Amino acid sequence: MISTELRLSDVYPHLTANIVALLAPDPLAATVDALPYLGRCTCTPTCVNLLTAPPGSAGCDLIELERGDEPVIWLNLNPSRTAIVDIEVLDPRELTTTRPVAQSTVVS
Repeated sequence: MISTELRLSDVYPHLTANIVALLAPDPLAATVDALPYLGRCTCTPTCVNLLTAPPGSAGCDLIELERGDEPVIWLNLNPSRTAIVDIEVLDPRELTTTRPVAQSTVVS
């Protein structure tokens, strides 16, 4: 675990609540409230990834969270698929509003 006092839930409480709701019943949903927040990815000025682990921690797997048929969030996982290492927010409304539950899809 990364030692930081700042948590994703402190910076983006609505996003955290939306991820938990969309990800349930996946066991990773129970880890979201404790995710550290390491800032935004700085690879480009327009990158929308929020880091919850050091850059380069991601494996090849991601979980796509959807509302209806629209992808709204991608959760990039570590190689062992046991931790969320960064979050790509595809719909900016997810950052500011707690929204009703939809569904999630695992993409490998």
